[in-house]
Amino acid sequence: MIIRPYIIFYMYSQIDSNKRKSVLLIFIFIAFVIAIGFLLGLVAGNYNQGQYPYGFIMIAVAISLVMTSISYFSGDKIALLVSGAKEISKEKDAYLFNMVENLCITSGQPIPRIYIMEDSAINAFATGRKPELSSIAVTRGALTKLENEELEGVIAHELSHIKNYDIRLMMLVAVLVGTISILIDWGLRFGFMGRRGSDREEGGNNPIFLILGLVLLILSPIIAELIKLSISRKREYLADASGSLLTRYPEGLARALEKIANENRPMQKASTATAHLFIASPFNGKSLAKLFSTHPPIEDRIKKLREM
Repeated sequence: MIIRPYIIFYMYSQIDSNKRKSVLLIFIFIAFVIAIGFLLGLVAGNYNQGQYPYGFIMIAVAISLVMTSISYFSGDKIALLVSGAKEISKEKDAYLFNMVENLCITSGQPIPRIYIMEDSAINAFATGRKPELSSIAVTRGALTKLENEELEGVIAHELSHIKNYDIRLMMLVAVLVGTISILIDWGLRFGFMGRRGSDREEGGNNPIFLILGLVLLILSPIIAELIKLSISRKREYLADASGSLLTRYPEGLARALEKIANENRPMQKASTATAHLFIASPFNGKSLAKLFSTHPPIEDRIKKLREM
């Protein structure tokens, strides 16, 4: 299959569009964190005597910085450890190494460290905060069950994540989701328990703010997770398009995704913490978790690839 010039233009347009939308969603997410810090301060009673809850916002920022630092410098090692990936050598696994090397030369990016996960499911993921410090891991199932062009499409998809700095972006989003959960839990505990005695003496906080706190407790983690899923899904479409540009053969990736969908095999060491890194969800696609999957429907991805 040869990609026609107008299709290449279409893919570049989609890449630019997804990047703009993702950046916009990140700003919305950050504003959401700040708003929660402000409102939780109100719930905790800091609005008394004209004092506004800037302290909660500072705490939110501080927690974000600490969590981001840990994820930024150690996130790739944690992901590889959790998945049970083992690094390969060029001598023992020349087929996989040469394929990754050739695609990296074509795309003009550094060769990442390459790992194999001893799992019969077809899957792969990339990690690392920048191309020079990146890694790519492929399951044994992908190596044995995919044809050459199909495996090449999968690897090109993961290399595109690295080149587009998607991993760094998703790390930021994951940290923001965690920050929101921690902030709400800590803030409401402080607001509803820590001030219980003083509330009795002062007549209690405004009921409106207490109701608002309960609404935040219920809705904020859900809204944060939905924003995370939206960004993650957009990055998958972007990597599909970028990977097809690299191989000039979108049908290869489409067939690989088709095999993943037909097999529908969950990974043995699937983790919600690293699920967004994989080319396809490492969980069973027929479970209720599919509604909150970090990946867009495989059928839709295959359709878009074949329209190219």
